[in-house]
Amino acid sequence: MIGGIKIPHEKGSVGHSDADVLLHVICDAMLGALSLGDIGKHFPDTDPAYKGIDSKILLKETYQLIKKSGYELVNLDSTVCLQQPKLRTHIDSMKSAIATVLSVDVNQVSIKATTTEKMGYVGREEGIEAHAVVLLTKKETF
Repeated sequence: MIGGIKIPHEKGSVGHSDADVLLHVICDAMLGALSLGDIGKHFPDTDPAYKGIDSKILLKETYQLIKKSGYELVNLDSTVCLQQPKLRTHIDSMKSAIATVLSVDVNQVSIKATTTEKMGYVGREEGIEAHAVVLLTKKETF
């Protein structure tokens, strides 16, 4: 699972949840923007309730915390680093999945993919990395 969709490949991520590294880093970026801790604080891997959970649920619950704090998403920019599989043909589906979960316009979601030119654990195909930055704004109340 990457970006809320199943990417066909012989390798996959391992984690307590469905291990969707992109959705997890987006959760962390949103939580961090408001100094609310990280995904492990809110959804600990020691809690059996989160065993195998769909990360889209974690993203939705994270965004509910953001909105409860009086903020909303302006945009998010993310990068997935991996050698294989190539993600170019999946990016639009990932953007759509994330936008749907967050109930935002797909143009507020940016996803890029890159390799590490075979350097490091990502380049040796031993893991995957993702980075995300979010811009949140205080909701105006009238």
